[in-house]
Amino acid sequence: MFVRGHLVVKLPKPRVDELVAGGHGVRFDANKGTPMKEWFTLAEDAPLAWLALAREALAFVGRR
Repeated sequence: MFVRGHLVVKLPKPRVDELVAGGHGVRFDANKGTPMKEWFTLAEDAPLAWLALAREALAFVGRR
């Protein structure tokens, strides 16, 4: 989904931890002051392919 012009995806917490640690973005915060563990916001300047990240998220939520 897109929130405030940024791609936001749901992924496993360890994957979100990895992406954040790599500087690719931040945990999504729905303006409630608490970043969400399984939600990731892709940085505009991240070198990751957004389509691959979206497919990864679809695979994650599809198996729940």
